Amino acid sequence: MFRLFVAVELPEKFHAKISEIQSRFMGPGLRPVDPSIVHITLKFLGDVEEAQLAEIINALDRLDCPAFDSKVSGVGAFPGLKNPRVVWLGADGDYSCLHRQVEILLSEIGFKKEPRKFVPHATLARVTYLSGPRKKDLISSLDSLRGFDVGQMRVDSLKLKKSTLTPQGPIYETLHEVNLS
Repeated sequence: MFRLFVAVELPEKFHAKISEIQSRFMGPGLRPVDPSIVHITLKFLGDVEEAQLAEIINALDRLDCPAFDSKVSGVGAFPGLKNPRVVWLGADGDYSCLHRQVEILLSEIGFKKEPRKFVPHATLARVTYLSGPRKKDLISSLDSLRGFDVGQMRVDSLKLKKSTLTPQGPIYETLHEVNLS
């Protein structure tokens, strides 16, 4: 079994700024994502039989979306700032074609479509537990980072990634890359 997801990787030039952002809100009760593996997930596939890998790759190779520019900026939280569970970095750009086609192509081979509206973002940290004062500090920090600009990037490919969970954090391996037109 492989634990798989489809993602757009953030460029290496963003790693230092991601680390800077994280340093402004990290503390007890938060589990950060290593800046070198922060990415924008288009679709999480979960545990998949190895035998299905070729079918997934064939489906993704049928993707036909143009490359586009994306502005990565702004920090927020899901489900919202009042009760943060996931801290994220925002991304603007035409992700709609990518997301729509990934959903359609993979639903044709048996993967369920995501019912929630797609919001392009990169997870920076997960909240494990927050005391009242710590929660107020986090909300204040995140509020001050709403306009933080990480930079522009060209989205010209997406990747099928394998995730291996370890006590030190996930290890990601690219299994396939699809270049955009």
